[in-house]
Amino acid sequence: MLTEEYSTSMQKGSIVILDFGGQYAHLIARRVRECGAFSAILPPETPAEKLKDAAGIILSGGPQSVYEEGSPQADAKIFELGIPILGICYGHQWTAHALGGTVKPGKIKEYGHTSIDVLGGSLFEGLPKKFTVWMSHGDEVSVVPSGFSVFAKSTTCPIVAMGDERRKFFGTQFHLEVVHTENGQEILKRFVSLCDHAPWSVDDFSKRIREQVKADVGDRKVFMLVSGGVDSTVAFTLLNDVLGTDRVQGLLVDTGLMRKDEVKTIQKTFAERGITNLHVEDASEEFFTNLENVYEPEQKRKIIGDTFLAVQKRVSERMGLRAEDGWMLGQGTIYPDTIETGGTKHADKIKTHHNRVPAIEELIAKGLVIEPLKELYKDEVRKLGEELGLPHDLVWRHPFPGPGLGVRILCAQEPSSTEEGSVPCDVPYAMLPLKSVGVQGDGRTYRHALVLFADFDAEPAKFAPLATTIPNADRRFNRVLLCLTKNERTDFTFASRSITRERADLLREADAIVDEEIRRADLYQSIWQFPVVLLPVGFTDSGQTIVLRPVASQEAMTANAVLLKRAQLQSIVERIQKLPGIDAVLLDLTNKPPATIEWE
Repeated sequence: MLTEEYSTSMQKGSIVILDFGGQYAHLIARRVRECGAFSAILPPETPAEKLKDAAGIILSGGPQSVYEEGSPQADAKIFELGIPILGICYGHQWTAHALGGTVKPGKIKEYGHTSIDVLGGSLFEGLPKKFTVWMSHGDEVSVVPSGFSVFAKSTTCPIVAMGDERRKFFGTQFHLEVVHTENGQEILKRFVSLCDHAPWSVDDFSKRIREQVKADVGDRKVFMLVSGGVDSTVAFTLLNDVLGTDRVQGLLVDTGLMRKDEVKTIQKTFAERGITNLHVEDASEEFFTNLENVYEPEQKRKIIGDTFLAVQKRVSERMGLRAEDGWMLGQGTIYPDTIETGGTKHADKIKTHHNRVPAIEELIAKGLVIEPLKELYKDEVRKLGEELGLPHDLVWRHPFPGPGLGVRILCAQEPSSTEEGSVPCDVPYAMLPLKSVGVQGDGRTYRHALVLFADFDAEPAKFAPLATTIPNADRRFNRVLLCLTKNERTDFTFASRSITRERADLLREADAIVDEEIRRADLYQSIWQFPVVLLPVGFTDSGQTIVLRPVASQEAMTANAVLLKRAQLQSIVERIQKLPGIDAVLLDLTNKPPATIEWE
């Protein structure tokens, strides 16, 4: 199986993904597996000599510009191997750059849905002449290399796809590997069919993970941190299944940042399966004390991660679970957690996952951490959970971040001002005086959000296009929201706030209201995740704001905002407005990219 640090060797007949640091490199590998081909991920600097037994090569996206000094470069001799090559986004641009074409900054940076016109090419044969793809780029190919033809274009990008049919070299500016690109998997399947590849099947999926766990753990035992989310629950169950309850000890730390009645629900779930090796430690006061007057998002994540470790260390010592006595640390980390932390060589850090703070990295380097799910995406984890016999409602529960409500309670010591200037928008709007994290062009952004005000009879879907066009055209913004509680433009008032038990309790109630209402309306299964976010801004000096962030996704690397109708939102908004101190409710209209699913 693949590892974060890349495979050190390559099976003959693999389709190799050269990873330029794109957020979707592992997603490409997964899509190749879905085509029935064996895949491996290697760094772009891998010498062509080591790739001679590859069936094909795919060049991934990346956060840099190919013409910048120090940007990742592949060995141009790969074009002499006589095997099919496909470049995606940065890989598309590098192909043009390496073979004598021209790459330059685009007139408009594109993030999100874009309609393209198909001009020709075997990869597009028989497909519609116009369809929608997913873009995330700032640069573009302006001149194709010798021997190449233009296969597709858009209104803003003249070379959306290109190819040299004779040599079987291809490039797409759009991300064909994401589910939001229409016909993307069909295009990839056609490329894979050109490769004399080794087969791959999901039939032995669970078996190989189990074998890997046994190999990694050896004769040691595992002290597993359980957060209550799907990932850690599946990982803990898997470890118990493979190693036995006498070699696994679970720890659930009550951080005070969990969902309503979380601890009771988790204990009941495991007890019904006969898993009783779970210790619950109430450390909520310790977390709130450590987070007092902390405002910066990355610092919050680090403190939450470090506090987890401090509690784990204290409890493990108390229970006699020391490394020198053969104990390892177990975590439910999945692949999106590692890639957004910059887990591969050239990847840009979107945010530091609490499972990747420096102290954890040191333990990983010492071989003291087992992460059985680290190569999997969320839907693959769910499949494994069902195979393990976990309840359907638990396995398909909405994802919940490891740091819990800690990354959904936004904090700021002072308001963040933005550059003056008009916004390409004819709807009344106001700027939020704080920033949130986003991902654009495979890189991290930290920018402002724009709030739209409209008549209450206007459906949210009407404003969805602005959530793409505004971040594309105006670098100050990476999110667009719709105000659900006011229909006339109103400025937001800022108040300095950090994480407190009172704010956590307030958000916990709002989150519980959302969960209850979407289940009642039979919407839960149609929404992949529904973060509820608390902002330190409002329309009054003491007021705060709730953001509703429903999204649809499969693997968390990309996501579409779910644009609920006003009627579906009415009861949610009415109940949240009755909570003390809440005077605004907003709906996040933004896809990923340009915004991440979570706000921090």
